[in-house]
Amino acid sequence: MDSLPGQPPSADEPDGKSGGSGGILRSGAIMAVGTLASRVTGFLRTAVIVAALGTGLLPDAYNTANTIPNQIYDLLLGGILTSVIVPLLVRAKERDRAYGERYEQRVFTIAVIGLAVLTIVAVACAPLFIDVLAGSYGADQRKVAVLFARFFLPQIFFYGVGAFAGAILNTRGSFGAPMWAPVLNNLVVIAVGGAFLAITTGRVDPSTISDQQLMLLSIGTTGGIVLQTVALWPSLRRVGFRWRPRLDFQRGEIGEVARMAGWTLLYVVAAQTGLAVVTALTNRAGKLGVAQNLGEGYGYTPYFNAYQLFQLPYAIVGVSVITALLPRMSRFAAEGKTADVRAAFSSGLRLASVIIMPAAALMLVLGPEITTVLLAHGNTTSDNALVIARIMQMFAIALVPFSTYQLMLRVFYAHGDTRTPALVGIVSVSCNILLAFAAYNVLDVKWIVVGIAGGFAVTNTVGAVTCWLVLRRKLGGIDGRRIVGGHLKLLVAIWPLIGFAYATRTVADAVGDTDRLFPALATLIVGSAGGGLLYVVFAKLMRVDEVQATIATFARRLPGR
Repeated sequence: MDSLPGQPPSADEPDGKSGGSGGILRSGAIMAVGTLASRVTGFLRTAVIVAALGTGLLPDAYNTANTIPNQIYDLLLGGILTSVIVPLLVRAKERDRAYGERYEQRVFTIAVIGLAVLTIVAVACAPLFIDVLAGSYGADQRKVAVLFARFFLPQIFFYGVGAFAGAILNTRGSFGAPMWAPVLNNLVVIAVGGAFLAITTGRVDPSTISDQQLMLLSIGTTGGIVLQTVALWPSLRRVGFRWRPRLDFQRGEIGEVARMAGWTLLYVVAAQTGLAVVTALTNRAGKLGVAQNLGEGYGYTPYFNAYQLFQLPYAIVGVSVITALLPRMSRFAAEGKTADVRAAFSSGLRLASVIIMPAAALMLVLGPEITTVLLAHGNTTSDNALVIARIMQMFAIALVPFSTYQLMLRVFYAHGDTRTPALVGIVSVSCNILLAFAAYNVLDVKWIVVGIAGGFAVTNTVGAVTCWLVLRRKLGGIDGRRIVGGHLKLLVAIWPLIGFAYATRTVADAVGDTDRLFPALATLIVGSAGGGLLYVVFAKLMRVDEVQATIATFARRLPGR
């Protein structure tokens, strides 16, 4: 229905400013292209590093050390804190544009100072972090891990500055640069991994790695993050942002930031506790695998690599939708338009699920082929890749509840509510810790890390259900009939995809050895392409509106249209 002259469009109309699917798709499509490039090069980066380091003791040390700044970014700066800052900046500009720009300067200044202090403290505590996360390491492995950590922890500062820069760009309607900048980081790390392969012969472990090899990995990995952050600066200048350090906070501003950041800090402490437990237990599982003569490859590195693969669909679709939605949901919340917030959330969730649900199904069915094609190279064997596939298949079960949970959290942030996500997060993290300990103590060594990934799936399901119940009361309803109905239609459309992919894999197993590169690649291409086509046909037959809108949006962007 068209809006009357002088009236704002309804929340379901595709005007690009409302919460409707058309506006979300236009903004999301721009970001999705950049995110796709980022994640494709990220896949290559992961494949090169896995080929160079393998899945044993050295990559456990490398990935554990690299996890510390990465997880602080994911949990605090890249996700939660950015979600706090975006609503604050939007509300400040709604109040007064000139005031909002001064507020940006003040928040950015205090962020830079805080990040610098945090980074210095973190580097000093590098040995403590390694002891907490990997207390089972031997002397050589611990020494290498601490050295890696000292070089990697300065990434916190650059991740943080980049996250704040991205938040400022998003509030000014610029979404592309934050999605494209990680490509530069990936290219640097790909070059580092290639150079490492060129200067080594055979597998390198913590006791045989040279100083030259250590410096290459350490400086190169952090150098990529520095380049990624610096690359955002031209975009900031293009949208008119010029940083001038300011600390002249007005009455109440510090209190507002501190109040929201206080609950965020509580969430981060809980999340980091859960991360520390999972990292420590997976590292111990790796040591048990070596002690029981099962070989390397049952520890933290397979878990880390499986998580990277699992993140791809969410990063391309979920993050793009969330990033496009958060500023407009914040604007609706500031104006008291609860119905528009509800419509925006419903549209965003249904749009994201159009890609995320079939992606989860393909990961479940074709997981071994995915990891064989991407990771079974160099110092990583097909057996190592199969272990990663099992973990990824367990993560795939979590993909829909994880994406739903993350999107629902942003509705709270849009309302300036960081308390509820913190309390829900404590419940989820407690569940994760309990299930991780259960997996470690009950399961056979070969299945410990798989079981811990299963705990992650249960944890995100608990978080999603809890958020759903709370959010329904907060918004006076959550458009549950349309959301559930749309997901049931997608679930029906997915079964032909699953059947075709499974049949392709069965035939390929009967004909050849699918743990080799070319048979696995052929199975992956045929299974995913044929299954994907069947999914689109059946989704259209089921009249899933979001599939139609997605196809139309991307078709308009093809050359000649």
